[in-house]
Amino acid sequence: MSTSSSKKVIYAALVGNSLIAVTKFIAASMTGSSAMLSEGIHSLVDTGNQMLLLHGIKQSQKPADEDFPYGHGKEIYFWSFIVAIMVFALGAGISLYEGIHHIFHPNAISNPMINYIVLGLAMLFEGAALFYAVREFKAAKGPLGYIEAVQKGKDPSLFVVVFEDSAAMLGLIVAFLGVVLAQVTGNFIFDGIASVIIAFILAGTALWMAIETKSLLIGESANQPIREGINNLINDMDEIEHLNEALTMHMGPEFILVNISADFASGISFEQVEKTIATLELNIKKKFPMVKKIFIEAESIAHYRKTLEADNSNEPKST
Repeated sequence: MSTSSSKKVIYAALVGNSLIAVTKFIAASMTGSSAMLSEGIHSLVDTGNQMLLLHGIKQSQKPADEDFPYGHGKEIYFWSFIVAIMVFALGAGISLYEGIHHIFHPNAISNPMINYIVLGLAMLFEGAALFYAVREFKAAKGPLGYIEAVQKGKDPSLFVVVFEDSAAMLGLIVAFLGVVLAQVTGNFIFDGIASVIIAFILAGTALWMAIETKSLLIGESANQPIREGINNLINDMDEIEHLNEALTMHMGPEFILVNISADFASGISFEQVEKTIATLELNIKKKFPMVKKIFIEAESIAHYRKTLEADNSNEPKST
């Protein structure tokens, strides 16, 4: 998924959520519905989240400098994690408070038809945004399943929007059912229960987003096909006798760092080693454009194993 495509999805969600949030708050103030107020808060939080994602994308595109030699690509991971915290703390927290308050102190919903109209329009707009986000995500994921694509995806800006829009649709359905049950039964506690359910939906969504973005923030390796492709390119070099290890890390959605330790064939000259390294770097970057930095260390397998054993012996023993 390119950055421009991610931005289009985020802008579409930003415009939709801004308009929906205003209409929900107006409806909540006119009807006194707790579920509608929770939905307004939900849309307002989503609007702020889209702004944070856009800020993260902009920051991640800043060039490398002396203080950040590998660039600022991980900015998008940080801000995506902040979005997850915002959804949990503001969206779920406030919705839970409002729901519990209205369960113990239920208020009658006036003019429920306003709620139905607003919820219907919100479902229409949110459904369009979700359809667009899922379509872009489907194009980006390729043959992978949806869950697998989220787990292996390196650009959180897109799947975060899919998560948010999916949670928004579920929340709208719950809010609609809460208003209907409250009107039909005359028991307005259902409105508060709907708000609590919305809070749990948001909390679950936030937890999943946090888990997925946390691993990216810490430093995930490249996906298996890329790792295997790099290994194959190394092993195809006649001048390399043994590949000790090839470590990869995503420094951003489109920036992979590669560190290679290889045992070069004995007897080859220093010039041949230099030529092999240059050729290998060219081949890797040509096949995998996301690989921006490559560090290759000429190291005998015996020395590599000795170093590995020393590192393992220095690890703290579990008690």
